[in-house]
Amino acid sequence: MEQINQADTAWMLVSTALVLLMTPALAFFYGGLVRNKNSLNTMMMSFVALGVVGVTWAVLAYSLVFSEGGPLLGGLANLGLAGVGVEPKGTIPHVLFMAYQGTFAIITAALISGAVVERMRFGPYVAFIVLWTLLVYAPVAHWVWGGGWLMTRGVLDFAGGTVVHINAGVSALVAALVLGTRKDYGRQAVLPHNVPFTLLGAGLLWFGWFGFNGGSALAANELAALAFSNTFLAPMATLLVWTLLDYFRTGRATAVGAATGIVVGLVAITPAAGFVSPGSALALGALAAFPSYFAIALRSRTRIDDSLDVFAGHGIGGLTGALLTGILAQKVWNGAGNDGLLYGNPAQLGVQALGCLSSAAYAAAMTFAILKAMAFVTALRVVPRTEGVGMDVSQHGEEAYASGEGSILIHPEMASSAPEPLPAFTPQVAPR
Repeated sequence: MEQINQADTAWMLVSTALVLLMTPALAFFYGGLVRNKNSLNTMMMSFVALGVVGVTWAVLAYSLVFSEGGPLLGGLANLGLAGVGVEPKGTIPHVLFMAYQGTFAIITAALISGAVVERMRFGPYVAFIVLWTLLVYAPVAHWVWGGGWLMTRGVLDFAGGTVVHINAGVSALVAALVLGTRKDYGRQAVLPHNVPFTLLGAGLLWFGWFGFNGGSALAANELAALAFSNTFLAPMATLLVWTLLDYFRTGRATAVGAATGIVVGLVAITPAAGFVSPGSALALGALAAFPSYFAIALRSRTRIDDSLDVFAGHGIGGLTGALLTGILAQKVWNGAGNDGLLYGNPAQLGVQALGCLSSAAYAAAMTFAILKAMAFVTALRVVPRTEGVGMDVSQHGEEAYASGEGSILIHPEMASSAPEPLPAFTPQVAPR
């Protein structure tokens, strides 16, 4: 008989709060990487997910993921949180399990925004992440975690390498291709306006990730301690290797590179956190730096305007971590799951590849279909003139950095009729 355990409940309360913090942290990480005229809009794309995706999760998506259903999708038994109360779900209250899983859905949708910032209209973006949560995230999460067909095949995804990062990364790439490049892309340098924001965001993401991975044990036990420790170690190795790659390739160790390396290491250890030893976590983190680092370097030479390299960081980082899980996993650390290739079970690598490819293909096809369908109804991106003025004023009527006390914001469409500013007052000095 299931019974609620107070220690497990306390840990999961903390973990839920930690993962929720990751979405504001992502807002700072992304917000610092864009130009100042778009920083508020970029941060709002993360913050709005707390509302619209959170409500979508509670009303419908939770049921589609975790209610008893078929191999492809859950049922409607928990529609509107019906039957979700304080009764045990494992050793924690059911309502707490629902809230914890909801924080994953929120940040997964928010991750995609990094590929379309500085050009996608805010209203269509909000509609897109609602549809994406229902049509992409919910099915894939059910496949892997809710009793679906990938779960029965034995795919190992401890905390979301496939469900969160490959899913969001591939969808971000498709969204960037559908929307097209920013008007300034390839013509002038598009530089981060506030690198300290990005470093702050990376640090807060790491802090929250202890709940992301450690909480995925769903208990305060040895497995949580293993996942917690691996989340501690892997990003350290990625940060070190990334910094060395930066230094030997460019002669400089950049702050943006350090922040990116931390996030890539966190992404890569996510699917493996509860399946590999601490030593393997260090190796995984070190290896994960290479494909994402060179993917970012290559992308900058193409016409693919994935603005903040969501695919390289999350898509490729998640793919690397998922495949290395199939190589480095050891059943002795978990007591469940399977060993990986290095420990006598080469089939696990094939299972991991199946999970990665099927999820990526589904996410790509559905994201393309959603955006193309929306494009028949409304424009997805702002007009070039509005893009030049900046997204903060046009989409929110606010500025992140006001030009002066009492400044008046003028919508771009009104700019042609705006009065000319008064000339500056110059004091006149009488001759002696």
